[in-house]
Amino acid sequence: MSKKLLLFAAACLILSSCGQKQDQTVVPTENNTSLEATAPETVTVTEPPVEAGTEEQEPPSQAAEEETITPLYHINKAYRVVPNEEGTETKVVLLTFDDGPKEQEMIDGLIDTLDKHKAKAIFFVNGYRVETHPELLKLIHDRGQIIGNHSWDHIDLKKESESEARKQVEEVQAIVEETIGERPRFFRPPFGSGNDQLHQIVEDNDMIYMTWSNGSLDWDSKNKNKPEAVIQNVLEQLHAGSNILMHELPWTVEALDSLLTQLEEKGYSFVDPRTISEVPEQSE
Repeated sequence: MSKKLLLFAAACLILSSCGQKQDQTVVPTENNTSLEATAPETVTVTEPPVEAGTEEQEPPSQAAEEETITPLYHINKAYRVVPNEEGTETKVVLLTFDDGPKEQEMIDGLIDTLDKHKAKAIFFVNGYRVETHPELLKLIHDRGQIIGNHSWDHIDLKKESESEARKQVEEVQAIVEETIGERPRFFRPPFGSGNDQLHQIVEDNDMIYMTWSNGSLDWDSKNKNKPEAVIQNVLEQLHAGSNILMHELPWTVEALDSLLTQLEEKGYSFVDPRTISEVPEQSE
């Protein structure tokens, strides 16, 4: 074969090879998803729309969580609990315990029963006892009961000078605030003995003055270890708005559940002391 012919044949082979490589390119069709011919799709991820009212909320403040207490009652001149307005329930009693805090066992016993009956009471405390056992005052407060002022030494304030009576009242205010962070709103004089001077001291300290209108006589030696006698004394004096005087005593602890049950059976409910306000202007 001539040299020219060989060169021509070689050129044809080269051209044929190039054409075959060009034909191998894949052209995408509807059913062809080869990655050689198509670029990867870009996937855009978007956050789902926020529905109205579902935005993340700030946690409520402590103030917002605090229970709102509406003033419903006041203490009248006879030291009974009476409504501020017509239409408020009158068949109620106020539960109070004087001369503590003494012993944890008795305090827990009283408050366990109060909790069982969904009741709150005022615990009128003496300063010298709080000074000795501040942890017991904290116990009463931490368990949701109300602290009242019953003077420092449980003496007859009617017989004291203005300066001594003021000291007896205000030192209790100070030690209670130091111990639980708040000052008492209620004051009860030892023995129920007071005068205009004492009333003014109590008013100066933004407290509500009261004695009682229903005495359990649990303090009387003739009723010692006689819970049934304590119950009977209260029931015999029972009236709408009874302001019931009791004490932190073992037989009172024993009597309390039956007493509260019988009061409920007679249609009475228990005043939350926090709903007791100053005397409204239109009232006596």
